[in-house]
Amino acid sequence: MSLAREPGRPVGALLRGWRERRRLTQLDLAERANVSTRHISFVENGRSRPTSEMIISLSGHLDVPLRERNQLLLAGGYAPAYSESDLASPPMSAVSAAIDRVLTGLGPLPAAVIDRHWQLVAANDAIDLFTAGAAARLLEPPVNVLRLSLHPEGMAPRILNLPEWRAHLLDRLARQADATGDQVLRDLHTELSAYPVPDRVADGAADGGERGRAGRPAEPWTANGIVTPVRYRSPRGELSLFTTTTVFGMPTDVTVSELAVETFFPADAPTASLLYESALLYGSART
Repeated sequence: MSLAREPGRPVGALLRGWRERRRLTQLDLAERANVSTRHISFVENGRSRPTSEMIISLSGHLDVPLRERNQLLLAGGYAPAYSESDLASPPMSAVSAAIDRVLTGLGPLPAAVIDRHWQLVAANDAIDLFTAGAAARLLEPPVNVLRLSLHPEGMAPRILNLPEWRAHLLDRLARQADATGDQVLRDLHTELSAYPVPDRVADGAADGGERGRAGRPAEPWTANGIVTPVRYRSPRGELSLFTTTTVFGMPTDVTVSELAVETFFPADAPTASLLYESALLYGSART
């Protein structure tokens, strides 16, 4: 359960929990918020009732997610300040259009939009390179991208550097759970950590794949020594990819604040060629 959703706890105690989670002293927070340490102390121990403006200010300096800021306001006796809109609603038309444009514009690069719990919101056609071969039940909505990635019946058997990539994903998830206090993320981390890891992941091209590792150095599995890519056996051949995460700037809506676009970029020339060839093949088949 996140800090801001613990029933019955006063807003001051919840703010103290967020401050401690961020490893800040009362003095640290007071300096950031331009208030006295005494006032921070009074707010946290309930001797002073913070205004809605103060709750918003303190939660901003504590980098509290918008969803939890609303909960803090409710705990303080105020109405939520941030809307939470359905992505298909008229007010979100500009956001939905932007997402569609981004996914389309990325073209041959696999890209997916996820929410705060790693549920799939939208994806482009290139993502099919990852989902081919996964169990049907893992592809039924709502699709959890991390579960699909690490499940033995999902993508995991085709990730050639699975132990390495698994450690990266679990570390990222653990950091996210710690930063947000989200129990759903903690439970997801526990579930994924329990998945078996094969003693050995076969190398080479995918069975029946049209391209293998021709022209690609075997070690190390890095892109110019800068990033560690995921190496994946797709139906079209082996891919070596690194990822980027894109979020909306300065969101004031809860839904928008929790969206992220995960994009996979080629880590080497053979992968780039394969992605563009696949895009041409799938594009011609769907027109």
